[in-house]
Amino acid sequence: MDTQQAPENTHWERQTLEKLAFAALEEQKTRRRWGIFFKSLGFVYLLVVLAALVDWGGTAAHEEKHTALVHLNGVIEARGEASAEKLIAALQSAFDEKNAQGVVLRINSPGGSPVQAGMVNDEIKRLRAKHPDKPLYAVVEDLCASGGYYVAAAADKIYVNKASIVGSIGVLMDGFGFTGSMDKLGVERRLLTAGENKGFLDPFSPQDARHKAHAQVLLDDIHKQFIDVVKTGRGKRLKETPDMFSGLMWTGVQSIELGLADDYGSVESVARDVIKAEKVLEYTVKDNIAERVAKRLGAGAAAGFWNGFAETSSARLR
Repeated sequence: MDTQQAPENTHWERQTLEKLAFAALEEQKTRRRWGIFFKSLGFVYLLVVLAALVDWGGTAAHEEKHTALVHLNGVIEARGEASAEKLIAALQSAFDEKNAQGVVLRINSPGGSPVQAGMVNDEIKRLRAKHPDKPLYAVVEDLCASGGYYVAAAADKIYVNKASIVGSIGVLMDGFGFTGSMDKLGVERRLLTAGENKGFLDPFSPQDARHKAHAQVLLDDIHKQFIDVVKTGRGKRLKETPDMFSGLMWTGVQSIELGLADDYGSVESVARDVIKAEKVLEYTVKDNIAERVAKRLGAGAAAGFWNGFAETSSARLR
C-alpha cells in the first residue's frame, strides 16, 4: 500500500514545488517591472526639473522688430549674476541683433566692483560707437548707486522713477580690526612676510599709518576715475555741485534736476515711446544648470563666506 502511493505523493510534491517556483519567478518579474517603472518615473521627473531650470529663451535671431532688454540686478561682482562677463555677453547679443531697434539696460544695483563696472562701461561705449544707429538707454528702478551708476553713465540717456535712488559717486574700502579682542583673549599674532608691506591692512595687526595713507591714495585714484567717467558720460547735462561726488545719493526727481538722469520712464514706456518698438525681448545671460542647482542647494555658502572675508579690504563702488 505504501509502496504504491509513494510515486503519487512524489508527483504531487513536485507539482507543488513547481507551482511555488513559478509563483516566485512571477513575483520577481512583477517586482522588476515595477522597479523599472518607478526608476523611469524618477528619471522623467529629473528631466522635467532640469528642463525647468534651463532658460529656453535664448538670443537667437528674431524676425520681428523689438526692444532688447538686459538686466543689471544686484551687486556687480566677478562671480555674481551681474558680472562683467554676463553683462557684456548680453549687450553684445542685443547690439548684434539686427531686428533690435534699441537696447534697454534695466538697473537695480547698489554697486560693487569698480573693475567689473568699468569693463561694462567701456564695452557699452565701444558698442555704441560700433552701432551708432542703435541707442542704449538705462532705466533705473529702485536703486542705481555707485557701480550701478558707473555703468549707467555710459548710456545715451538715463530714465528714472520719481522715487528711485541715484548717485553715491564714491569709493570705499572697509574691514575689521581684531587687535583689541585678541589682547583680551590672550592671542598672539604671528605674521611672517617677505616684503615690508606684504601685511597691508592685515585685520589682525595694529593699523599702520603708512598703509592707511597708501590706501587713501588708491581710493582717491579710483574715485577720480569714477568722476571722469560720469563727467564724460553726462557731459553738459551735468549741473555739478560741491557735494555731487561726495558719495551722497538723490531721489529720481533730484537726479534729473542735477543732470544725473534725463527723464522719467520705465522699460515699457521707453520701448513704446522712445525706441518705438513696443515688443520687449530679454537678452540677459542666465546662470547655467549647474550654477542654479548649486545655488538652490546652498553648495556655495561656505565658499561665499571665505571669498567675502578675503575681499573685505578691496575697494568697492558702494
